Parts: sequence; structure tokens; C-alpha cells
Amino acid sequence: QVEPLPPPIQVGEISEEELKQYDGSDPKKPLLMAIKGQIYDISQSRMFYGPGGPYALFAGKDASRALAKMSFEEEDLTGDISGLGPFELDALQDWEFKF
Repeated sequence: QVEPLPPPIQVGEISEEELKQYDGSDPKKPLLMAIKGQIYDISQSRMFYGPGGPYALFAGKDASRALAKMSFEEEDLTGDISGLGPFELDALQDWEFKF
């Protein structure tokens, strides 16, 4: 049985370049990710989003497109959601509700 993820904490706005510094490579910094430009502190879920975790590639990035497409492809790790279909946008909205 998998434990549910603790809820992330919303934080203020930072630039995409600044966000990259919070990918878990520095254990002293919080672990952050973004969905549709909104930054979330996912430090409590470090085992999932931190280095070596199954979702580590989302940390330090706006993963909107990847989450919408349920993709782990590098080219989808972007906040650009243009061209997504209704099913993908619904999936992204579901992720937003989780956060």
C-alpha cells in the first residue's frame, strides 16, 4: 500500500532560472516545482520528487505540459500548454487539485 503524498505548500513567484536551483541537488534548499506558473514546495515528498525519486525530473521545473500529457519526456518539461486537447487539460486540472 502506497502512502498518500502530503500536500505541497504554495510559495511565491520566482523566475524559471531561479526555480532550477530547487531541483533537490542541494539538500539545504527546498524542493520546488511549478504547475501553470504557480510554484509549489514539494519538500515533504522528497522521496518521490528528490534525486533518484520516480518524479525527480519534475523538480525545479514547470512541469505543466508533462503532467497534462502524463509524459516523462524532456521536451514536455515546460509550462507551455498550448495545443493540448481537452483530455490533457482535464488531466492537468486534476494535478492542480492535488496540489
